[in-house]
Amino acid sequence: MVIIYGTARPSVPANFVRNFCIALPGLSRHKEPMQRTKNSRMLLFCILCSACSLQAAESLKIGFSTADITPPKGWRMSGYFYERFSTNTRDELQAKAMVMERGDEKAALVVCDLIGISRSLSTQVREAASKKTKIPAANIIIAATHTHTGPLYAGGLRDFFHKRAEEKFDRDPAEGVAYPNILAERLVAVLVEAQRGLQPVYLEVGSTMVTNLSFNRRYWMNDGRVVTNPGKTNANVVGPAGPIDPQFGFVVAMSPKKDRVLGTFSSFALHPDTVGGTEYSADYPFYLEQSIRKLLGEDLVSLFGNSTCGNINHVNVSDAKPQKGQEEAERIGKALGNAASSVLPGLKPVKSPTLRVGREVVTVPLHQFTAERVANAKADMQKLGTGQTSFLEQVDTARIYHLQAQGASSLQLEVQAVCLGADTAIVGLPGEIFAELGLAIKKASPFKNTFIVELCNDDIGYVPTRKAYEEGGYEPTNSSVKPGGGEMLVEAAIRLLKRL
Repeated sequence: MVIIYGTARPSVPANFVRNFCIALPGLSRHKEPMQRTKNSRMLLFCILCSACSLQAAESLKIGFSTADITPPKGWRMSGYFYERFSTNTRDELQAKAMVMERGDEKAALVVCDLIGISRSLSTQVREAASKKTKIPAANIIIAATHTHTGPLYAGGLRDFFHKRAEEKFDRDPAEGVAYPNILAERLVAVLVEAQRGLQPVYLEVGSTMVTNLSFNRRYWMNDGRVVTNPGKTNANVVGPAGPIDPQFGFVVAMSPKKDRVLGTFSSFALHPDTVGGTEYSADYPFYLEQSIRKLLGEDLVSLFGNSTCGNINHVNVSDAKPQKGQEEAERIGKALGNAASSVLPGLKPVKSPTLRVGREVVTVPLHQFTAERVANAKADMQKLGTGQTSFLEQVDTARIYHLQAQGASSLQLEVQAVCLGADTAIVGLPGEIFAELGLAIKKASPFKNTFIVELCNDDIGYVPTRKAYEEGGYEPTNSSVKPGGGEMLVEAAIRLLKRL
């Protein structure tokens, strides 16, 4: 089932129409039918022209804000299939909000330095923020950058580790405060603060291709298998099993006089799993923001939306050099900062700045498992991180455990889009989407500049292509949705963009 929600349209105040009818000479019910028809058409034409003039006179306004969402030290960390606890903060985790308004239309994008956004969190924040800001909840996008050095605050793994700690200690030492509640409060607050900062903006947009940072991490091997992350200089590697998306998209919001940059939005498809360890870190988007601030102003807010990178990472398997740690995050962040610098001279004004927002809800089927497999998964959860089972067996165990807790056969997923002008749109998708799916959306989009943000509103795991399910490997094994779910999201996104 697909539910389609309407988009913005020019609004004409009722008193304007009434007064216009009274003032228009020659419009009378006593005129002959033909004359009345001509006058009625003239009235309708004038009203539409006036409505368009009113709409054109309304400027696009944007407000930016940031909030610290770093958990306390000692909180359980996300990113891997074993338990680890934070020991320090390398750089604070942030939520960055961009609230947009034009006339009666309102929308917002929040990007968080988290591995994902749970549906319970996004629902709570969107509803609470909507009451305070009057932004429709359906027009609010909450996304995660997917840093692997943030908190594990929701999901099947968190629930298992939390329950095990409570059974052992009567309480969970890693969760001394109600962080999910604190996180929700701060996300609502950052939206409210961004709305307070609304002001007219001048938008410029551009993009460039960055081909030396990202790699498809799924490889064909000599034995015919597809393997994720086969290891550096592995002689059995034949070649990548899929493409990358090299587009670095960049939107700059300036004051109307173009004398100050208020904020930026950038998009690139690359897994933020370069740091590792037990210190909180935003990974390479932190260094990207530093680079952009050096270019355009120390006070600006840099929103980074990770594009479709479910099968893309930073590892060059043909190079033996290690690629892990803060140095690697800094290298990538600065390289993307250089990409932003190279785009600047060629930035173009966003054509016909506007604000139109749309959403589709798509029902996708979920994997189902036998009672025996569910029982085995519950028993095998104790083996996670022990080395007693293979990596893919651990992945499958965690997936089944998570899905059985949901107890659903299908899931309603949102596809959102925000149109900023005749040539520029941002698409929001749930989950970790394969690059091929994002590229298909961009290819079919009627917008010259189509930027995609994944991991929006619901952390559903990997969304591979049908082909990848046939090939197997890590990502399909860690996917909740059945084959074809990704293509359904693509079709919905394309329909939505064409409607906008």
